[in-house]
Amino acid sequence: MDQYLKATPAIEADHPLIRQKTAELTAGAATERDKVVRLFYFVRDQIPYNLFMISMHPDDFRASFVLEAGKGYCVQKAVLLCALARAAGVPSRLALARIRNHRVPPKIRQRLGRNEFPGHGYNQFLLDGQWVSAAATFDAALCQRVGVPVVEFDGRTDAMLPDKALDGGPYIDYVERYGHFADLPLDFITERTSKIWGKDKRSWLRPEDDTGFP
Repeated sequence: MDQYLKATPAIEADHPLIRQKTAELTAGAATERDKVVRLFYFVRDQIPYNLFMISMHPDDFRASFVLEAGKGYCVQKAVLLCALARAAGVPSRLALARIRNHRVPPKIRQRLGRNEFPGHGYNQFLLDGQWVSAAATFDAALCQRVGVPVVEFDGRTDAMLPDKALDGGPYIDYVERYGHFADLPLDFITERTSKIWGKDKRSWLRPEDDTGFP
């Protein structure tokens, strides 16, 4: 179980910024479940989803980098949430899947040439003796804009991206689940995502970083 509590180069559970933010967010929380729920909602909404933060570089996945950037894509958000939970003393791990998103905006779909994403990341937490999954991927503001349900998490049941949009149309398909990981499997991720984004892709921190991909 120690492997799900220790810090790693990406999951920086011992980084001063991560420990400080964890202490701030969990102050007064009575249980581990309460702590994780608070951390989930912070990452879901205060670290807005940004597809163009995708990167092939390990520095762009460090939890402290994501926290300071204040935005991220699913894997980066999952790394940050994993680090925060471990800093709170809750065993946590990453999980990966291949998903199909039927609500990808037309401009993004045209640019990427697809609506399938081979490296979707989410989290699993050990609470009351069982692993519970949660996807803090899309912030509430984004969900409202595109007309999809916001993922809610109570720390008791799995909280995954839903299969239906608010209008009843298709939203997310989990095409393939790759399993769970104690540390960030960057090579596994970049092997798949580099085919879409290129091997040198870095996180776009400013609008001018968009150089016309692909």
